[in-house]
Amino acid sequence: MVRPYFVYYRAREMIALNSRAIRGVSYDSNTATLTIWFTSGEQGYDYYNVPAHVYDGLLKASSHGSYFNHYIRDQYAA
Repeated sequence: MVRPYFVYYRAREMIALNSRAIRGVSYDSNTATLTIWFTSGEQGYDYYNVPAHVYDGLLKASSHGSYFNHYIRDQYAA
């Protein structure tokens, strides 16, 4: 008897941000993948090899959009 093969992915919880540019974020510490959902679209964008301190900085930033533009956009592969 052949059993079906299933792949299980650990769901990452989206954290909503109070931002005009970013709707929410999630971070997978196992793969250092930061996912960002922008207010202008429905899909999330993955950024790879993002250190945890950069993610923490994004969460704590007074302007999430400015932090993204300065420390994440064009700094990490998407």
